[in-house]
Amino acid sequence: MRLFSNSSQLRNALAYMVIASLALMFLNIYSASNTRELMFQAKYASVQDKIQVVASSFETADTLSTETVDQVISVLGDINVSRLLITDAEGKVLYDSSVNQNAVGKFALLEAVVQALGGNDVFHCTYHAGALQSYAAVPIMSRANPIGCVYVMDFDAEQGEIIENLERNILRGSWILLGGMVLCSAVFSVVSSKRMRKILLSMRLVREGEYSHKIQMRGDDEYTTLATEFNKLTDRLQESEATQRQFVSDASHELKTPLASIKLLSDSILQNDMDADTMREFVSDIGNESDRLTRMTQKLLTLSKADAETVCDHEVVDLSEIVRRVFRMLVPLADKTEVRLTANLDRGCFVLSVEDDAYQIIFNLVENGIKYNHSGGSVHVTVSHTPEEVELLVEDTGMGIPQTSIEHIFERFYRVDKARSRQAGGSGLGLSIVHELVERNFGSIAVSSEEGKGTRFTVRLPFFALEEDENDA
Repeated sequence: MRLFSNSSQLRNALAYMVIASLALMFLNIYSASNTRELMFQAKYASVQDKIQVVASSFETADTLSTETVDQVISVLGDINVSRLLITDAEGKVLYDSSVNQNAVGKFALLEAVVQALGGNDVFHCTYHAGALQSYAAVPIMSRANPIGCVYVMDFDAEQGEIIENLERNILRGSWILLGGMVLCSAVFSVVSSKRMRKILLSMRLVREGEYSHKIQMRGDDEYTTLATEFNKLTDRLQESEATQRQFVSDASHELKTPLASIKLLSDSILQNDMDADTMREFVSDIGNESDRLTRMTQKLLTLSKADAETVCDHEVVDLSEIVRRVFRMLVPLADKTEVRLTANLDRGCFVLSVEDDAYQIIFNLVENGIKYNHSGGSVHVTVSHTPEEVELLVEDTGMGIPQTSIEHIFERFYRVDKARSRQAGGSGLGLSIVHELVERNFGSIAVSSEEGKGTRFTVRLPFFALEEDENDA
């Protein structure tokens, strides 16, 4: 098993260890500093108590002498320090508790003694060589003048051992904690790497075309979330691939029908001797199939364009004016099928859209209403607006749509009555185009229908209020 199979794992593990090391280093330094500071404060209080006792014993003396100092020390007894010095005002040692290095009669050439004879209290403490070493000096005052000083030096190995043991235990605990962190980092890195490799393997499989592959991952972390989103993505890819295959299959089937008709008619002309009228009829049929093929190709291109153009240059469009243009184009078809076109159009029904899209939406809906109507029927268009939206209603008195088919009518190549749709020249793409264009222009479309009575399409698009309209209002 590779603990660090890639650079990201190594970087993560090193980052964890560096952060842990810095944290533990800070903990050690902070703990050692606080521990020594507490010991220094305790030592200061202890030494100050002892040295003040000695200094206060000479408060009634005007001058210091060896005899006076000896008498006071004999009364005080042992004050439990490593060394005690008492000097006169000139720094001459009058008493020294040290036996081996007794300095009585000599001058104490110590900085602390000099500062104390100047009227200052002195204390200094350090930790060195496993022991707590401290010294202190205070002046002996008489009538506000120093007549000598008391100097105390203490070497405390017991307190030093406490500090040493405490710091050693903290350091040992830090090493153990660091080792645990390193181990946890390694385990975490291995587990994370395993989960990531599982996701990467799944991505390679999907890249190779296995869209049905799913990642099974337990937990509630980022990797699980990533796996869940990945599975949703593969579901979308599956749906997209299935839709694409269905589209190609349907398009091939629909294109094959007029091509087969053209082939059959042309073969009949070539293989048979026929009179001029029959041949003219066959050529007319070939022309009709060619027109149908052209219309179907144009609608496929329109759908492809709608899918590809996610960002369009929108402009202000008056839907009422678009309806008038559509009516002018479809009046011949309506007259031919004896369908009456009527409209109720409000003024100022402006939307922010692509003009060709708006035209295509209205044209397809009105054309369907004419084609799938009966002789003597009608198609009525209503355009109105509210402060928020423009509503386009296209109502016909045609054959209607079965309730079971309503949810499918916007699917590509779907036809309610295939035989009648082909007879009317339909390809099953018109409503798909309408649906795509409405959504691309931030609108919505709904349909209601009753068989034998007619169909009603409702398109809603965001209303765009012009400043001049607002002023008129």
